[in-house]
Amino acid sequence: METATHSPGTRLAAIRERLRAAQAARVARRSLERELASYTSPRDLNDLDAILDRHSDEETADIRRILAGRRAA
Repeated sequence: METATHSPGTRLAAIRERLRAAQAARVARRSLERELASYTSPRDLNDLDAILDRHSDEETADIRRILAGRRAA
């Protein structure tokens, strides 16, 4: 059985990188939420749905979640 030993510096660097990635993801999501906030009318939302339908669920999952949350509110 092989065990990997990592120095504290290596572990700390990995933790910092994960934190940076998580922060970048939060910033990107907030930016997307702000951009989508301007789509408020039923017509706007239907147009967005038509556009999203041309792409895979994987590609549009974040947008669909944001829109679903706004529609439920």
